[in-house]
Amino acid sequence: MERAVVERCRATRTPCDADALSDAQLVASELATNAILHGGGMTDFHVDVVGYGLRVCVSDRSDRLPVARPPVDRHGRRRVGGRGWPIVCRLAHDVQVSGLPSGGKCISAVVPLV
Repeated sequence: MERAVVERCRATRTPCDADALSDAQLVASELATNAILHGGGMTDFHVDVVGYGLRVCVSDRSDRLPVARPPVDRHGRRRVGGRGWPIVCRLAHDVQVSGLPSGGKCISAVVPLV
């Protein structure tokens, strides 16, 4: 996933600094990981340059919407995981979740490259 982000920038000759590229790679990785762990498996992945940003789209088999969970459980113990969706929402703009006609969902997020 991370390599696809770098390759898309190179292929389109899109300028981006190292921090922006790192953010886009992290968003791609988190969305893909969430699709695998919580969405029944990833069914599609693509990256496109849109204006001054990179749109990362990941589809999975689940109709369930992503949910940010508190970092501690009801007993005050720290949870493992649960930070991916908040990371995506913090780093990306225009985050959208849409249902797919065949079931499942597609999550797209635009990460600014400037």
